[in-house]
Amino acid sequence: MTTVPSPHQYIDRQTSRVATEHLIADPLVNRLYSSARENAPLLFKAVTSRRMSAILGFLNFDLPVPKRASGNASRIRAMGIDLAECLDRPQDLNTARKLFERKIRYWQCRPMPPGADRIVSPADARVIVGSFDCHDALFLKEKFFSFNELIGEDKSQWINAFAGGAFAVFRLTPDKYHYNHVPVSGRVQEIYTIDGRCHSCNPGAVVSMVTPFSKNRRVVTVIDTDVPGGTGIGRVAMIEIVAMMIGDIVQCYSTHGYDDPLDLSPGMFVEKGCPKSLYRPGSSVDVLIFQRDRVRFCADILANMQRRDVISRYTLHFRSPLVETDVRVRSEIGWKK
Repeated sequence: MTTVPSPHQYIDRQTSRVATEHLIADPLVNRLYSSARENAPLLFKAVTSRRMSAILGFLNFDLPVPKRASGNASRIRAMGIDLAECLDRPQDLNTARKLFERKIRYWQCRPMPPGADRIVSPADARVIVGSFDCHDALFLKEKFFSFNELIGEDKSQWINAFAGGAFAVFRLTPDKYHYNHVPVSGRVQEIYTIDGRCHSCNPGAVVSMVTPFSKNRRVVTVIDTDVPGGTGIGRVAMIEIVAMMIGDIVQCYSTHGYDDPLDLSPGMFVEKGCPKSLYRPGSSVDVLIFQRDRVRFCADILANMQRRDVISRYTLHFRSPLVETDVRVRSEIGWKK
């Protein structure tokens, strides 16, 4: 008998309403991360490889949309894209990849909060927050990732720097705007890539694998915010994690719109709210890690996590309320403690 997966719900921050997420290929992903992972490990390894992820990405995102106008319009409607936000003309968004990699007038439609000490969301995403401190009410040890493995087992400097700190996990779904923006202002201390696989970030896959985000290929950027012009909350690690069908993470920092993009390097000063990178394409995850006792998270995000009237797959697995809030890029998620 086939078990029907439970729905996955979240809180829409704009309306405060409970919404149910349409999880793409949900039955297939759940079978892959249950029976296939245990009974067909070679198949599971092949499907989560970078080569297979690139093939799936091409089939899903690079084939042309049907030339008839209704084909393009229906996909735009299905993805919930607001064309008024987009820089490109609708007729130019003629493949799923172009829709996925769309640019928006973020300076108009994604305003930032006032206050130099504010931390902003790096993406249009669904967020939960937690802590590595066992005395903190937000303590979530090793549930979404292994801390040391996520940062890099050989990066003792950063493992020590962020020990006992707080974190925020941002899950980007395929319909989202997929540019990442800088969440804080400061100077880049290090940026490095850790190789890995391409596991799905479907909530069913996450709870099945328990620590999938530290298994995937990822880029780690460490920013020192205790510098002139910085946010003043210590060091912040921004970790960009690929997932199934993601081909690459392109670093493309721009201070004006999307003009003259730059690859990040140590020593560069980055401004909060500016575009930093682009996922190409699929679903993906950002993780922010903060130093101990340096930040406070917004009250609505904390309250939403404890909602008991929302059916979250994280709650069902971890036996405690754990509900995501849908946030917009450059919106406030916390501030200096």
